[in-house]
Amino acid sequence: VFWFFFCNVSSFFTSSPQMCSIWMKPALFPAASRMKRGGSVMSPMFHKSFQDVHLLFEIMLSGVHFQDSGGFFVEDAELASLHRARDLKFICEKIIPRKLAEILRLIHNLSNQMGPLHQDDFERTLFTLVYTAQQVVNSTSEHQRDMWKGSFVSLYKAVKQDLTGTY
Repeated sequence: VFWFFFCNVSSFFTSSPQMCSIWMKPALFPAASRMKRGGSVMSPMFHKSFQDVHLLFEIMLSGVHFQDSGGFFVEDAELASLHRARDLKFICEKIIPRKLAEILRLIHNLSNQMGPLHQDDFERTLFTLVYTAQQVVNSTSEHQRDMWKGSFVSLYKAVKQDLTGTY
């Protein structure tokens, strides 16, 4: 009886593309699952406490820049020297997508997301939103600007949807 039940359930999940995608959904930030720092696997997430949220707000207000070379720069030298700011730099340089194609893939995966985002995915989506906002401002052609604007709006909608709980 168990074998019969297992075979029927198994064939249902593997034959249905919708059910298969529920169980085997792609990672929103694939680079996060491959991250190692100093020889050990790290959990690439910035905020782990309420104080981290305040620090992040202070860092963002002081000014941050994503450089064309792939670097991430915090303008305030004192804030930039903090250990948590170095963690933020690591996340922004190594985890969040920087190419438009990668961001479009993220947007597609976010649109297929059922339920709320995990805290680290929400955080990384916000950092990607900040990056796309900077790209809108730094775009040299109207076509580029329109592509980055569309990405920004889509990421904004995903964040808003997660915050309001309208899935």
